[in-house]
Amino acid sequence: MRDKRKKFVELAEARVNKTIKDIRLIGNLSNKAAYSFTEGDIRKIFRVLTKELETARARFSEGAGSGENEFRLGDE
Repeated sequence: MRDKRKKFVELAEARVNKTIKDIRLIGNLSNKAAYSFTEGDIRKIFRVLTKELETARARFSEGAGSGENEFRLGDE
């Protein structure tokens, strides 16, 4: 049991820290001198991020399946 806890803590710390770094990189996209974006782009980005966070949280209590869809901003 202790080994499972140790592995969870190790992976959780690494993954959460990586995610924090990646979220900060997404925030860097707000630089209007370097990038062009619309309000719709921003809504879509944060809608999908919020949905994935909610799905991840639900998996801890409900055992729900993972969302396997890849995010795409461009028109499809």
